[in-house]
Amino acid sequence: MIASLLNSIFGCSHRRTTFPLTPSRRTQLSSESSRQGTYVVCLDCGKEFDYSWKDMRVGNAVAAPAVAAHANSFSTVHR
Repeated sequence: MIASLLNSIFGCSHRRTTFPLTPSRRTQLSSESSRQGTYVVCLDCGKEFDYSWKDMRVGNAVAAPAVAAHANSFSTVHR
């Protein structure tokens, strides 16, 4: 609870992230909003960031996909 309070005041530091993820070619062909390139996700807040294998660094934040935004609105409306 204290961590969530501090996070709401100061924001997330994005220190805990997933291993870099690269969607498979099959996934890119089948989805409408296909993601291009490698990315990581913050395990604390869920925000996605570009990842550079060349530099081995986290890059800029990625806009949330429309599919996830639609799923979140559906779950909050139909509870």
